[in-house]
Amino acid sequence: MRIIVTGAAGFIGFHFAQRLLTEGHTVIGLDNLNDYYDVRLKEDRLALLRQYPEFHFERVGLEDGERVKGIFRVAGAERIVHLAAQAGVRYSLQNPLVYIQSNVLGFTNVLEACRELQIPHLIYASSSSVYGANAKIPFSVRDNVDHPVSIYAATKKADELLAHTYSHLFALPTTGLRFFTVYGPWGRPDMAYFSFTKAILEGRPIQVFNHGRMQRDFTYIDDIVEGMVRLLGRIPRPNPELRGSSLDPGTSHAPYRIYNIGNNKPVELLRFIEVLEQALGKQAIKEFLPMQPGDVPVTYADIDDLEREIGFRPATSLEEGIGRFVRWYLDYYR
Repeated sequence: MRIIVTGAAGFIGFHFAQRLLTEGHTVIGLDNLNDYYDVRLKEDRLALLRQYPEFHFERVGLEDGERVKGIFRVAGAERIVHLAAQAGVRYSLQNPLVYIQSNVLGFTNVLEACRELQIPHLIYASSSSVYGANAKIPFSVRDNVDHPVSIYAATKKADELLAHTYSHLFALPTTGLRFFTVYGPWGRPDMAYFSFTKAILEGRPIQVFNHGRMQRDFTYIDDIVEGMVRLLGRIPRPNPELRGSSLDPGTSHAPYRIYNIGNNKPVELLRFIEVLEQALGKQAIKEFLPMQPGDVPVTYADIDDLEREIGFRPATSLEEGIGRFVRWYLDYYR
């Protein structure tokens, strides 16, 4: 197939595009290469993708609706996988307008292009952060998610609402993926495991929030990509029975689906640090701090829907995944 991947120079976008290219698909990658983190890392990811003759790259900000529409029109893509976004919970507290521009306006432009060109299937990135203040675990797509606790989470919730509206009004098939703490080689330097590794190797203290009692559903990048690939051909179908009192947040009378895509095995932060220390062969100097605004104590994915519909269940252990990341990090940064 011909597939557009937005955010192709990003962490998940790079791995997903590479997997598609190895399977013989044509990938049109879009990215604005912003400087939220080290642009060299993004350019090095792109350099690997450019080794494939079926990879084509367009540098564009999704806020430019007309240019986005033009690229989509020329590409003739059969699938759009929208992974571009302004990431980071903490950064959103200082720069909310950046998140509105990128995550809401940018996504609306993608939806408009898909509507006009009648794209058969749009897959887009949401986030486990939409569960916000929810206390019931594991988090289920059947749960209400009306209480976000960060601006980043609010923009992702807004994207899900916009997607449903386009699915309802224009019969645009949309699939939203709530990612749970993705980690692995070529990751984002602003993620805790990445900054922890750098600090440990340099002998600097690491900041351990909530005194290390936070739990995260750490999910290895290859498992995320496997789930996404399996969903490419799984075009949502409307369920006309879901109206009125029988509404279900995870599906709809429109061609719309939401899935959790996580490891289904939350790990306490202190255990995660211990595994990282073992892989590095060096102890961390820990600075214990209280919870930060916008953070949540636990993330834990209920992936029953994903397993039932596409046979997806993550297979990478934390020890194996962290080991692969550390080997990549030591090689990349020499």
